[in-house]
Amino acid sequence: MIQKPSAIAWRDIGVPLAVLLAVLALWEALVRWKNIPPYILPAPSVILTKLIEDRELLFSSLMVTLGVTFEALVIATVCGVALALLIAQSKWLERALLPFAITLQVTPIIAIAPLLLVYLQPGNAVLVCAFLVAFFPILSNTSLGLASVDFGLRDLFDLYRASPWQKLIYLRLPSALPQFLAGLRIGGGLALIGAIVAELAAGASGQGTGLAYRIVEAGFRLDIPRMFAALALISLSGLAIYGALAALSYVLLRGWHESARAQDE
Repeated sequence: MIQKPSAIAWRDIGVPLAVLLAVLALWEALVRWKNIPPYILPAPSVILTKLIEDRELLFSSLMVTLGVTFEALVIATVCGVALALLIAQSKWLERALLPFAITLQVTPIIAIAPLLLVYLQPGNAVLVCAFLVAFFPILSNTSLGLASVDFGLRDLFDLYRASPWQKLIYLRLPSALPQFLAGLRIGGGLALIGAIVAELAAGASGQGTGLAYRIVEAGFRLDIPRMFAALALISLSGLAIYGALAALSYVLLRGWHESARAQDE
């Protein structure tokens, strides 16, 4: 049964928002009831006040972190799709290149970041870390999509003697689109995580830059409300990135793919 857009909005946005408000209210009440000082656990109202007071500093750092995140995501998307198309052309290329991509994925980024800081400028090192984290999900999902072409459609294109270019444009790329978008949603969140982790590893060398440095700086000063305010901005940014990419997936897949049609039910 197809639901009305208002019902879908309430289900997907209203219910989680109601739960979040209930948790924040419980948190506020618990802090006030136990009279917990802000340097141990600040109440949500204190965090909001700090967020408003330090908005210029925190939002300027947020823009730096988001700039790195989006730049890394774009580069990871271009490189991931290009490499997926390349290895889809030959099993030999897949055998030769995929192990290197897997090696980069399974190596913890927190271990790679200090090494990158030795060879690169801090800004470039943060960008490379975010790229490495976001790259593999896009590559693996796009490769899976390109390899998941329906055999009946493949035989039909062979029957009509379609050229390799026609098979790629009209068969393989549309078939890979849902998997690519799933990888893009994962990569968007991971790019933000990679940027934050690299900024934390950069430490003082990332002075005056992203939100992770603000968290470290606030920790040194025992400014716990600012730490929570920065964490709240990171969490909201991650939700916004995922929501934007999920909306993009819905728009591109709506009306023809089961995953988007299921959201309307």
